[in-house]
Amino acid sequence: MKTEAPGSPGDADVHVVVLAGGRGLRMATRTPKVLLPMAGRPLLEWVLHAVNAIGPASTTVILGYSAESVEFTLARGSVTIVVQKPLLGPVHALAALEGAIDAMRGTILVFPADVPMLSAGTLRALVGHRASSQAALTAVVAHAERPYGLLRVLRSDTGDVVGLISEKDASRQQRAIRECTSGVFACRPDALRDALATFAWDRPSRERTLGEFVDALRRLGHAVDSVTATAAHEIRDINSQTQLAEASAIMRQTKCEELMSAGVTIIDPATTYVGPDVEVGHDTVLHPNVYLEGRTTVGDACEIHAGSRLVNAAIDDHVVILNYCVITDSHVSAHAQLGPFAHLRPGSDVGESARVGNYVELKQTTLGRNSKASHLAYLGDATIGEDVNVGAGVITCNYDGHKKHPTVIEDGAFIGSDSQLIAPVRVGRGAFVAAGSSITQDVPEEGLAIARSRQENKDGWARRRSGPA
Repeated sequence: MKTEAPGSPGDADVHVVVLAGGRGLRMATRTPKVLLPMAGRPLLEWVLHAVNAIGPASTTVILGYSAESVEFTLARGSVTIVVQKPLLGPVHALAALEGAIDAMRGTILVFPADVPMLSAGTLRALVGHRASSQAALTAVVAHAERPYGLLRVLRSDTGDVVGLISEKDASRQQRAIRECTSGVFACRPDALRDALATFAWDRPSRERTLGEFVDALRRLGHAVDSVTATAAHEIRDINSQTQLAEASAIMRQTKCEELMSAGVTIIDPATTYVGPDVEVGHDTVLHPNVYLEGRTTVGDACEIHAGSRLVNAAIDDHVVILNYCVITDSHVSAHAQLGPFAHLRPGSDVGESARVGNYVELKQTTLGRNSKASHLAYLGDATIGEDVNVGAGVITCNYDGHKKHPTVIEDGAFIGSDSQLIAPVRVGRGAFVAAGSSITQDVPEEGLAIARSRQENKDGWARRRSGPA
């Protein structure tokens, strides 16, 4: 039997190979399966995030179906991209490494991109076991309650791994086996190269399975063993929209459990959607149907009420967000209060102890400390100072049909209800704008601007209009 002594040079190196070329016909979508979102992150990104935790020496992603669109999403990362067309299953995908394997030392970790729930702990156990094992290949296994579609692990009477068999090739007895794998394994580079050399691809008539690859290894005298995943769901692969939804629910629940163990109160975890990259501080309360997405951060002792959605938002300590607010790419300072039904569009910044009330919309606007816009206002491309009061129905008219223009409201100003500030315009420190005004010129410091028609009352007009009784 061929073996490589543990501790040989390069054993610490891990070279990750991600198999991301499958189309995923059972997903019934034109989008490549590996780009479909699971709990706020594409499947492929889940895999890359997991392998980054073990610090690989290199990461290679093998693409096939819709390679261009998948490659576009990988442009931000430091990975090597290999395109294999046609792509005839996982073994044929690995054949794309021919020539590159000779330069690899240590361990090659093969990771299908549709197995997104493997934890960093399980991956570390896999790599550590492979480095100290006499086996050439170590697979990640688990006992699955629903093994349909997974590879069954075949063992000898002494417990040795003697093969892997796919669902379609398994006998009725073999399908009853609950110990399964979804194709994540660690292998010695020389063993991977030798086994791949036994396959001919000049006239491929069918896909070659991982079970056939393991058979080839064993015929060459290499041993195969396994490590067990920390949790059974980690080996689940995603082959249908139903499985995708189930996996998303598992990962959302896991995230909620992490937050609750760190002192976050989540009233109803089943209806609270928190993305994998979201951070939430101690003593914060999340009510039902709250959505925290992207790279949102929420400070300590905040309260976010039902129906609110935050995307890439930065929320400081002691902020209260009332029902049904939407906050995107914006910042809210400590002790501020928003909502209900407030909308912060990208580029907005709410100051400390400020108030953004119901049906108020901010777009690329700074609202200073202790300022308030309590009702039914639109404030776009505006810089608003401290202690400013913005009345109900106020609008900054920032768009002239061609360009956006700024509005500046200095500290202590008072903007009366139902006023329009037609940008570009500046309201000086401590100035007042009378209700119902359309402001087209700058308002001086501590001045009063009135821009409306004078009221005229005509006594008896209604009686004369109606005529004699």
